[in-house]
Amino acid sequence: MSEESAVRAWREVLARHSVTACALERELSDRHGLGMSEFEVLERMVEGGRPKYRVQEIADAVHLSQSACSRVVARLEKAGLVSRGMCEADRRGIFVCITEDGRARHAAALPTHRAVVAGIFDSAEASLPA
Repeated sequence: MSEESAVRAWREVLARHSVTACALERELSDRHGLGMSEFEVLERMVEGGRPKYRVQEIADAVHLSQSACSRVVARLEKAGLVSRGMCEADRRGIFVCITEDGRARHAAALPTHRAVVAGIFDSAEASLPA
């Protein structure tokens, strides 16, 4: 791959990410009262199937800094979608648990998320040269 091709591909990735992120932010917020990062945190917790997660685990999974992830978790906690608790083994550690309301909000938002992502990637595939 030439340097120019690599740069074009990189710019396409950035453009696709931007379009997708804006569409997800708008649709998830309007329909479900969730931001894209909030949805991603709930999604990873539901998919993981565990009762509790460390903030750093979540941050790594959703590609956020620990401080940005802590702010997302705080918003989710304020909305009653997750709860936080201390780690018994390490008092400095904080665990995050998804609540039943969090599971319900995720389940309600999941079709919206999938429809937005599929719509953007379906239209992108249609525009690719044959």
